[in-house]
Amino acid sequence: MKANFDIVVAGAGPAGLAAAHAAASGGLSVAVIDDNPRAGGQIWRQGPHAKKPAALSRMLGDLIRNPNVTSYQATRISLLADAREMIVDCAEHGGMSISFARLVIATGARERLLPFDGWTLPGVTGAGGLQALIKGGMPVRGERVVLAGSGPLLIAALATARAAGARVLAVVEQAPWRAVLPFGLSLAATPSKLGQALRLTRGFTDTRYWTGSVLTRALGNERVEGAIIRRGGRDITLACDRIAGGYGLVPNVALAQMAGCALASGAVAVDEGQRTSVQNVWAAGECTGIGGTELARVEGRIAGLAASGQAVSASDVRERERWRRFARRAAHAFELGASARAWPSAETIVCRCEDVAFGDVAAHASWREAKLQTRCGMGPCQGRVCGAALETYFGWDAALPRPPLVPMRIGALLQAREHDDARL
Repeated sequence: MKANFDIVVAGAGPAGLAAAHAAASGGLSVAVIDDNPRAGGQIWRQGPHAKKPAALSRMLGDLIRNPNVTSYQATRISLLADAREMIVDCAEHGGMSISFARLVIATGARERLLPFDGWTLPGVTGAGGLQALIKGGMPVRGERVVLAGSGPLLIAALATARAAGARVLAVVEQAPWRAVLPFGLSLAATPSKLGQALRLTRGFTDTRYWTGSVLTRALGNERVEGAIIRRGGRDITLACDRIAGGYGLVPNVALAQMAGCALASGAVAVDEGQRTSVQNVWAAGECTGIGGTELARVEGRIAGLAASGQAVSASDVRERERWRRFARRAAHAFELGASARAWPSAETIVCRCEDVAFGDVAAHASWREAKLQTRCGMGPCQGRVCGAALETYFGWDAALPRPPLVPMRIGALLQAREHDDARL
């Protein structure tokens, strides 16, 4: 199957949906491509136990009614055949070749997971992963949960777990009080964020909020039975049924890298119009830097307007700067300290796909050498988990992605080629 559009938006989270909405208002044909079965991304993830946000409902309603917009859900971009064509594997249509005049990349972010002893036990997930599982229907009612890591994602996971009936014993935040408190006070400058924080935390009623603390070990045999927390120079053991951790987010930049876009500080570099270094390619949302839903939406709107040749209003620019200031305050408050960056034991598994221990990786001088000698990062996730951890520990840059960007069925690839003569 072959399709052609004026604009392709890669990603159906807040940034991608906002970009598609803005671009379609200019009368151009727009395709929205996302690998999840339902639009919304990780922030607005839909599921049987997830309440659809009003903003998502309105935006999806507008897009569905717009004849210029085509949505491809459960669709993975495997490769860019050239600067104007991509090959995708779509659950509904199979292998497809999609050509376009302009591309908006809104591929979001993923969790930064740092390994610790016992993190391979059943019952250990990422904080965002726990949210996704709960929204997808996993029961946690009555379970004792420990959330550990850093950043606002822990607070969002707290609210999701509580709403599902879990008992959150503690939120373990690596940042010290002297960093977290000024950030909390600064929320007065963004009243919507202050109200959101109060709703999500409920003042941490019945939940410990431990700053300057780190999770060092998960206890258990067949599954998680407890967590050891290093706090104030001593270890505290909490009996629990589930551990969810995450040390912030890292931008998903693989598609942008495949397109040849320049990066800055690990994120896609963009100008004031959200344009990347590659002609006719724009980027918006968390792939350009971690900033939250509000920043993602306004960046997506600007990118969609710019990509469709429409004027960007001064109010959109001011709003973007407002949320960029918030993002800078959050990044400063939750910057990873020495305790969070401390190396795990040599026996701790760092690459779960290939079962590679941290000590085996640490014996090498570069990411490339470690991959060649240990197969670290060469499993199904292609280094998306261990790569972020090793960048945190050693400062190693992940290797440039090579096609296919994600695994693709041979049948789907052949199907795409049957209807297209793209050079693969």
